[in-house]
Amino acid sequence: MAGKLHFSLVSPERELFSGDVDQVDAPGTEGDFGVLADHAPFMTTLKVGQVKVYNGGAVKVFEIEGGFADVTPEGLTILAEQATEVAA
Repeated sequence: MAGKLHFSLVSPERELFSGDVDQVDAPGTEGDFGVLADHAPFMTTLKVGQVKVYNGGAVKVFEIEGGFADVTPEGLTILAEQATEVAA
């Protein structure tokens, strides 16, 4: 069983999400990508689109207006220009 990925989503106003999750999918400017625990480190810019956060059977969806994603050995941090959670 794979470990959990620590994920943090931050907008200029506040931190919208922080916690351990199974997977995060995000809209990269060079193509959409997914991140699991122990992913290789990288940094990329983000385009307008949806960030999907998978944990157990639940999925949280956030609309973002671009920004940056940074994957490190500690996890994934997204710094969004604007972000809002999409109601389920």
